[in-house]
Amino acid sequence: MRSDKITQGVNAAPQRALLHALGLTDKEIGKPIIGIVSSQNEIVPGHMNIDKIVEAVKLGVAMAGGIPIVFPAIAVCDGIAMGHAGMKYSLVTRELIADSTEAMATAHPFDGLVMVPNCDKNVPGLLMAAARLNIPSIFVSGGPMLAGIHKGRKISYSDVSEAVSRYRTGKIGESEFCEIENKACPTCGSCSGMFTANSMNCLTEVLGMGLHGNGTIPAVYSERLRLAKRAGMQIIELVKNDIKPRDIMTEAAFRNALTVDMALGCSTNSMLHLPAIAHECGIDLDLGIANEISDKTPNLCHLAPAGNHYIEELHEAGGIRAVMHEVAKLGILDTSLITCTGKTIAENIEGCEIRDTEIIRPIANPYSAQGGIAVLKGNLAPDGCVVKRSAVAPEMMRHTGKARVFDCEEDALNAIYGGQINPGEVVVIRYEGPKGGPGMREMLNPTSAIMGSGLGNCVALITDGRFSGATRGAAIGHVSPEAALGGNIALIEEGDMIEIDIPAHTINVQVSDDVLAERRAQWKPRQPRITTGYLSRYAKLVTSGMKGAVLE
Repeated sequence: MRSDKITQGVNAAPQRALLHALGLTDKEIGKPIIGIVSSQNEIVPGHMNIDKIVEAVKLGVAMAGGIPIVFPAIAVCDGIAMGHAGMKYSLVTRELIADSTEAMATAHPFDGLVMVPNCDKNVPGLLMAAARLNIPSIFVSGGPMLAGIHKGRKISYSDVSEAVSRYRTGKIGESEFCEIENKACPTCGSCSGMFTANSMNCLTEVLGMGLHGNGTIPAVYSERLRLAKRAGMQIIELVKNDIKPRDIMTEAAFRNALTVDMALGCSTNSMLHLPAIAHECGIDLDLGIANEISDKTPNLCHLAPAGNHYIEELHEAGGIRAVMHEVAKLGILDTSLITCTGKTIAENIEGCEIRDTEIIRPIANPYSAQGGIAVLKGNLAPDGCVVKRSAVAPEMMRHTGKARVFDCEEDALNAIYGGQINPGEVVVIRYEGPKGGPGMREMLNPTSAIMGSGLGNCVALITDGRFSGATRGAAIGHVSPEAALGGNIALIEEGDMIEIDIPAHTINVQVSDDVLAERRAQWKPRQPRITTGYLSRYAKLVTSGMKGAVLE
């Protein structure tokens, strides 16, 4: 075992002395030492219950004959960080989480790891760490929040964001606005729709790194504590059988993840995180295959923000295994792959039928014949950009409109709130990419302002930044190359006509190559917005959003 370095032989006596200082007995030393990576903190609602999850994991590890040792990982709440400078620090924490976990698990040679994440960058950060370390690992998340109830209708965090614009434009009064605010987030857990955190927790199941229910059992259910105990017990089996993350997260597993991503209609942020996790596995996940996979994969779920269903309903309908069981009927999943259960996907999903055919549609009656996400290319985004097409109104699937150009999120938001955006226009927000931001901020506030203002069916938004999983509408992000690198998005001028064709996977500014060349000759790189601290270092090392915004 890896821990033999600090537990066995004469030379390990100094390390054993320190283990004794932790309170470990001679009988304990020599058993598998399991690191439990706890993301618990008191500022992220999705993490406030993780202490209870961790205690359950510890019990499971001990019951199976291991020694549980807890150490922390940081986490940012994207919702609290939204709309101010704090959002620049959201995506970048993914790398901090991976790096710090690598450091802790290498300095202290654990035999296995149980990762306990929950929110947006915390899940992929720990998946990246697991791939990089490649020691037996399993995931159990904190679980999703229950949906709120307002006027007999289920609501979530995204409804609050849109209510801001509805209130500002007089569509709702102060009383209703306050009621939405107070009822949207009624429990602990990751926000209740198919937003980024829940997308990644669900895809952790698909990748084979989490047990059944990891993505869907609500945070407040005791069922999640039982899941945590099972995860604690299962890590000992993974250690005994030496099943490691790269045995599980193969190239075929990532294709499976992209496929189920399309069926579920996950957050566009999954298009950032899956390539980054694959990169740590030594796999180049070219998002050019996303459209090919999408064309073969029907969209079976319309969870918020694309529809009016929530993660708790997905769980009752059969969860991720039921989705995979249905998609597997098309022959587009590799079900031979090993998972953290020690069994194959085929064994795991056997008999997992859909229990509610409105929440999870059968393949004979999908929401759409194509998957939930599309990659677009054209002269506006030569390297590509991403849209959650399952959350786009039918009339906006093809759209041509006049560009309204803004060089930061705040300027665009002020224009939307100020009534300066007209039906048919295309809002362009640039210099918000991984390098230009720096940090690639989410644009939930502008997209929510557009929807709340009643412009969602006639105005598109394009950015080299990214979107919250709570975003809906014709919101196109990750434009690459980004403006800070001189991508063509930097050359767009006010009034240029932009043509978006999501079914054809194209996005173009209707300007000739000669005119673009003339503009490029006049373009000058902008001075970095931030020149000190972690963001400055991050901006120098980060790659394109279409490559997962990994660090070189």
